[in-house]
Amino acid sequence: MKKRKIVQTIGFSLLYLSVFIAIFALSSILYFVIIKGAGVINWEFLTSMPKEGMTKGGIVPAILGTFYLATGAILFSLPLGIFAAIYLSEYAKQGRLVRIVRLGINNLSGVPSIVFGLFGLGIFVKFFGFGVSILSGALTLGILILPTIIRASEEALLAIPESFREASLALGATKWQTIKGVVLPNAIPGIMTGAILGVGRAAGETAPILFTATTFFCSRLPSSIFDEIQALPYHIYALMTEGTHSELQVPIAYGTTLVLISLVLLINLLAIIIRYKMRKGKKW
Repeated sequence: MKKRKIVQTIGFSLLYLSVFIAIFALSSILYFVIIKGAGVINWEFLTSMPKEGMTKGGIVPAILGTFYLATGAILFSLPLGIFAAIYLSEYAKQGRLVRIVRLGINNLSGVPSIVFGLFGLGIFVKFFGFGVSILSGALTLGILILPTIIRASEEALLAIPESFREASLALGATKWQTIKGVVLPNAIPGIMTGAILGVGRAAGETAPILFTATTFFCSRLPSSIFDEIQALPYHIYALMTEGTHSELQVPIAYGTTLVLISLVLLINLLAIIIRYKMRKGKKW
């Protein structure tokens, strides 16, 4: 008994230590970025165009570009991911083929993002002829986050009690009516989790849009989905690696980093609030 208590104490101590390290690391990063970047952030920085070779002005093209890419990615991947999850969990015969498909989806989640960037370059930019554009970047990011959305959606669907389906079928509903009217509405909070993770990753990725969507400098805002754009992650990379006036561009890069972190946190916060309200009142 005494030995079990010691083991339990050690286990909880390791858990607390892990949480502390994670919180400390996150807090340190945020503190460093805030100290370095808060000084350049003002209304003009957030709403004006870049000027004088990216040494002055604002980052509004990069903010809009990130919004366009993340929105396009989620519009492409969310319906596709939900339909794929419905098929795998509700219609597919559970066997070796489905297990192989699930294994492939899980492996895709771990593929380096640069590979998706090269895929997008070869397929969307070159083969389909979309060029370096919002459309190519959004589709590439959509494929990047698709495995995450499929797995999260499938887990949400499988978490719905089987008795819900049985009750609906017993009342005369078809399988599709049961999925549409009973299973999906109750699985939405879990599906939102996948969407949260997907949007956060899409907004912060650099490698996939490096070859497919972004440019170092834009003198105007995009007018169509076939225009190239700036985006916050690539903007940071470009300022830190390609700039010729580092003393002026590095503070802008830190300010852009702070804006990107704030946007991702805001997106996650809004999605968590929506998910909490959807879950409120569910007793099962």
